[in-house]
Amino acid sequence: MTHITPHDSPRTSDTVAAMLERDAFSRWLGIDLVAVRPGHCTLRMHVRADMMNGFGVSHGGVAYSLADSAMAFACNAGTNVTVAVDNQMTYPAAVHENDELVATADEETTTGRLGFYRATVRNQHGTVVALFRGTVYRTRRPHPPFSGS
Repeated sequence: MTHITPHDSPRTSDTVAAMLERDAFSRWLGIDLVAVRPGHCTLRMHVRADMMNGFGVSHGGVAYSLADSAMAFACNAGTNVTVAVDNQMTYPAAVHENDELVATADEETTTGRLGFYRATVRNQHGTVVALFRGTVYRTRRPHPPFSGS
């Protein structure tokens, strides 16, 4: 289910929809786009059995990838292609099979060509399971036109 907030332009929704269409890994994760606007994105996903590690909890890469995707959509909801240059993650609680995760990414500040983002991942109980910080580089290259396919 995709929800575009009222302040969004068709360009924002087209850009993010095109990104998600080309993003096989996010689709494999089962990501659901909840809300997006420049500088903000909320995603949701269900944790499956094939995402568990050898200790019976979700592989850390699952929550990391959800947060990373939320940041990617938030920072690319603008006009130019933006890429990550540095990310870090903290895991305050374990993620379990059948958890429903929600990642919310927000721009904290920008300085010229750099943007600084934070994302919080919570489970269905509202427990924070991951804290993500990311730095992005804003290129001068515009997003390609949305084909609508």
